[in-house]
Amino acid sequence: MNNDRANAGGKEAGHSVTGGLFLAAVTGISVFFGFGLTIAMAKKKDPSFFAKGLEAAGELRESGGSLVFRALGRATIYSVAGFGLFCCTAWKLMGVNSLQEFREKMQSIMPRIPRSENPGRSDFRSLGELMQYVSDGEESDQEKKQTKTQ
Repeated sequence: MNNDRANAGGKEAGHSVTGGLFLAAVTGISVFFGFGLTIAMAKKKDPSFFAKGLEAAGELRESGGSLVFRALGRATIYSVAGFGLFCCTAWKLMGVNSLQEFREKMQSIMPRIPRSENPGRSDFRSLGELMQYVSDGEESDQEKKQTKTQ
């Protein structure tokens, strides 16, 4: 029996790590492509000024591109370190030793959010069916507003 619990706990921990790695990878890829898309759009919009930004001007010590990357690097370090410090401080002040204890402590501190039944439909076979449902809902909302004003 204990062996089954140990295996389930190991699978759950592995699943959490895999999920965290997946989210980190998706975040990293989206940041990379978002930044690359922004750079590409700036280059496409005005190539001459973009080229000037990559070269160091006479009175400046570094180019605009290197200045941007240095600022982005520092901002990333500051934000990650600041949030990490915040999390560690909250963790220590709460006196918890695991994520399970943290979750239980937060559930005891925070108010419960009441769950309400979703009055709408949530099972659609296609995007077209979803769009039809949304447009029908908007039409009925407009009819309700018109009857209220009359």
